[in-house]
Amino acid sequence: MNPVDKPGKTGALMPVEEALQRLLVMAQSAPIQVQQTLPLAQCDGRVLAQDLISTLDLPPWPNSAMDGYAVRVADWTGEPLVVSQRIFAGTAPEPLADGTCARIFTGAPVPEGADCVQMQENAVVHADQRVSFTEPLREGDNIRPQGQETTVGECVLSAGTRLGPIELGLAASLGRDRLDVVRPPRVAVLSTGDELIEPGLPLGPGQIYNSNRRVLCSWLARMGCEVIDAGILPDDLEQTRTCLAGLGSVDLILSTGGVSVGEADFLGIALREEGELALWKLAIKPGKPLTFGHFRGVPVIGLPGNPASTLVTFALLARPYLLRRQGVAQVEPLRFEVSAGFDWPKPGNRREYLRGRIEQGKAIIYRNQSSGVLRSAAWAEGFVEVMEGTTLAVGDRVNFIPLSEVLN
Repeated sequence: MNPVDKPGKTGALMPVEEALQRLLVMAQSAPIQVQQTLPLAQCDGRVLAQDLISTLDLPPWPNSAMDGYAVRVADWTGEPLVVSQRIFAGTAPEPLADGTCARIFTGAPVPEGADCVQMQENAVVHADQRVSFTEPLREGDNIRPQGQETTVGECVLSAGTRLGPIELGLAASLGRDRLDVVRPPRVAVLSTGDELIEPGLPLGPGQIYNSNRRVLCSWLARMGCEVIDAGILPDDLEQTRTCLAGLGSVDLILSTGGVSVGEADFLGIALREEGELALWKLAIKPGKPLTFGHFRGVPVIGLPGNPASTLVTFALLARPYLLRRQGVAQVEPLRFEVSAGFDWPKPGNRREYLRGRIEQGKAIIYRNQSSGVLRSAAWAEGFVEVMEGTTLAVGDRVNFIPLSEVLN
């Protein structure tokens, strides 16, 4: 990646990092404080509201990591040992008799007095059923000690953790059947523009089908949000005011379109007249006209109307905002460096997020990066991040953000 000597000035455009930090500060100042106690089966994708503290040692007793034989190392002199008991998982063993070994199976409690488990592959069972070993015995071998994973009083998961299959399994292993979680955000989704029409209806002159609302409603549902579908707003200032006023009970109004400086951008006009604007016009491409403000106290994020712009700005700005409202600490997607498989000779004054994928270890980009081309994202595996005022040549290092990092 090669910075040019005199990158273009951003002018009044706000840098991406500044916009994100402002959004996160505002999100943190308005946390969703309502909690719900739910069965584990209903907690997938939710955010933990209270630290999960262990009430037991895990494992609760030393247990065998192998199928084999439990033995006291000092008792093994090279002579075969009598098998004094068989220990299965879920049973309580007797103390190990002196000079004997115990047949033991994976997960079973290690008997008192044993300090080693020798795997069955290293054991020889003689005709008289006594057992000898072909490898040296060492204290602690193949024994999982009590409290190896966690001990009583330890914080296992912190509040603000997004719960997935692994976290829910961990809670179950501690005996928890219910968890305290944050109430999901209530998000109203609306689209603006006389040109929009619902799929399934015949297109009229100058009309297009509304794809953004389906993208956002599905995406928000994946995040666990409660989605209020507010439909399509016509290009009418009074109807825009009325619609926004009817959404006073939600945590966020999320709109697409109507937030730039055009004469028909009535959402932006309504925010300026009856609310406040906290940020507007970002140094990002696609997505420059993203807006954040409040309408009568309700937060509003206005995403650009072009499909690729909606995708990029929701992924990198609106999604982190919603996660932070729920108390999630790590809200930015993971990035990793790859080699560019394309040239980018013209530097821009905005940070660009190109729809791309990885092929043979290099990032390649879709042939058409227009903000109106949603197909570029369907083809892509992630975003290639091109910094402001830079050029790229094949082989330069670039950041890649997988879509899998943001689509949930």
